[in-house]
Amino acid sequence: MKRKDKAIRYFREGYNCSQAVLLACAGESETNARVSAAFGGGMGRLQKTCGAVTGAYIFFGMKYGAPGLPKENDKTQVYDRVKSFNRMFVERNGTDLCYGLLGEDLNTTEGKAKIRERDLHAKVCEKCISDSIDIIEQIQ
Repeated sequence: MKRKDKAIRYFREGYNCSQAVLLACAGESETNARVSAAFGGGMGRLQKTCGAVTGAYIFFGMKYGAPGLPKENDKTQVYDRVKSFNRMFVERNGTDLCYGLLGEDLNTTEGKAKIRERDLHAKVCEKCISDSIDIIEQIQ
């Protein structure tokens, strides 16, 4: 199964967007699910940086980060990928902020109802997850 299909499946099963991206890219494990758990809904439903984006950032750190005290080159390997990823994601979606992507408040009854009515989890969140996987595969 392709990573994109896995990520969407994880999201539909109930994992948050950050977990879905990380599990699809770094493998299904308790550690990966736990380390990305706080980043869904734009970081704990604060609707800041999209969880699909932060899942990609965590993956870059896991794959390219130094195992100990990093040297400047170690940091650059990760930071350059984060910058490239962010530029490409924003080009595709206009923003990397969860609230800007959804346009509704995840923390209110009214916002949640509008998200369901407009099927934004499928139209927006799944697109962001899919875009994240595409971009990761381009730049890794």
